Amino acid sequence: MRETEVINRDLAERLERTAFILKTVAHPLRLGIIHLLEQYPKLAVTEICEMLGCEQSLLSHHLQNMRFKGILSVERDGRNMFYSLKERDVSLIIECLENCNCNM
Repeated sequence: MRETEVINRDLAERLERTAFILKTVAHPLRLGIIHLLEQYPKLAVTEICEMLGCEQSLLSHHLQNMRFKGILSVERDGRNMFYSLKERDVSLIIECLENCNCNM
């Protein structure tokens, strides 16, 4: 096997991972959740709901989806569910997009 084939396979895997993350967070509410969890490492569902001004049922749907796909982690404390970023690469990807000079 040639070295270029290994490099291409590694690149393909990284691109697949990046695409997966982008598809998972491609919603304004999900981006808002990530933005908050970058500032506050652990937040309860009610705190996120208040900060984003959204209904808890809608927020819970997005949180569950992001947790299922490995972007967030959750821990229960009594009746509260606390979410945190599990996948830190998502922050780097979003930061790159925010800092690019592309005309959107």
